[in-house]
Amino acid sequence: MIDYIYDGTFEGLLTCVYHHYYTDKAAGIYTADEYQPTLLWGCREVESDNAMAAAVYEAIEKKISSYDLKRVYKAYLSSEADKEMKILRYLVLGFRIGPRISSLHGDPVVFDMQSIEKKMSVEKERMLQFVRFSVMKGGVLYAEIEPDNDMLELIADHFCDRYREEPFVIHDIRRHKALTAYRGEWYISPFDGENVPAFSDDEKLCRELWREYFERIAIRERKNRRCQQHFIPSRYGRHLTEMNDR
Repeated sequence: MIDYIYDGTFEGLLTCVYHHYYTDKAAGIYTADEYQPTLLWGCREVESDNAMAAAVYEAIEKKISSYDLKRVYKAYLSSEADKEMKILRYLVLGFRIGPRISSLHGDPVVFDMQSIEKKMSVEKERMLQFVRFSVMKGGVLYAEIEPDNDMLELIADHFCDRYREEPFVIHDIRRHKALTAYRGEWYISPFDGENVPAFSDDEKLCRELWREYFERIAIRERKNRRCQQHFIPSRYGRHLTEMNDR
């Protein structure tokens, strides 16, 4: 057995799965910054190989299902601890028993993946509710998010459909990357947030009016920040205009 160290990409992870079957069994799969050396077995740095990754990708679709391929990809996007080995164990079982793996709800391997999928679905719904765009100078819509998991790809189609005729940027400040879209086309690239245009004059006025409205409809005697934070965690609330102090 051996520990595999990969580059953090989905292709790199699938390459490790390929090596698990055709080189050495994986004791663990890690990114370089996560890996802790062990005396029990050695490690090997794995370079992403498109051919190997494609072979595993196609095998998942053919031998398990396209649904499970999507499930595996969602798990890869998560920030779940030891997600790589949970994915590997799921694939090993799936290659053995085929499409019926999805119905084995009591199996601990399947349960791990279902739990990750549920967390991803919950956070996706929160993103659809709590993403707030601001109109910047030049007319570009801009929003900052910092979700627990990597959500940009999962929410891209929703916002592309909703803002089809408007250019927009959703900036994941935790992962230093952004979704950029216009007229239904989108891409994700590294982004450090520098050179973001200032708020437009209309945006400044709109924010002021919205805060004023939010304050006036509230019952001061029943204001409960603790309760608000329970329903709207700070990682979402800090990007909502109405939740920020003037």
